[in-house]
Amino acid sequence: MTPTLLSPRTPLSPVSSATPRADCAPRLSLQPMPDRRAVVDGAWWPRSRDAAAELPGLIAAVDQRLGLTTLRVGVHQDAWRHIPRRVPVRDRQVRVGWFRHTGPRVITLVFASAEPVVLLIIPPDTAADVAEAALGLAAQNTVGLTADDILTPASPPPDPAFRAGTAGGPVRWENEGGSVLAQETTVSDD
Repeated sequence: MTPTLLSPRTPLSPVSSATPRADCAPRLSLQPMPDRRAVVDGAWWPRSRDAAAELPGLIAAVDQRLGLTTLRVGVHQDAWRHIPRRVPVRDRQVRVGWFRHTGPRVITLVFASAEPVVLLIIPPDTAADVAEAALGLAAQNTVGLTADDILTPASPPPDPAFRAGTAGGPVRWENEGGSVLAQETTVSDD
């Protein structure tokens, strides 16, 4: 599945009437049907770590694509420069919260009447082929994948059945507690 790269067609502020240049459009992919079990709902490849410059375009693109209105954005405090308290988007100001307890590789957009959207942030200096592969993978079903799995497309995603195992050993579901346990393999000296 090819990711949908979005370019907002509406101005980013009420006084601007120019459409953003295509090379400045947010590089964004979203899953067509978000799955709450997935690690992310899509991915975003910003051009810099300057939150004040990057967030307005992202918010406008996500709002346009989903038909929703972003109320708040949550970012990791150490992952961005110039984090404003609010960013102008179309005819409103969107609150920005910065935290240290969230993942530095994700950004969360909060809406009034929908589940939040969590996007994987592809580092700005990522090679184009790797970033495009990550955008495509993040737009698919990411249940069982980690951020590293999405950002490292050179190797195939690991089989979730082997993720919690030890040294490649399979895992099994614990019947009573509902957690995944690694099956131990025994070697016989017979």
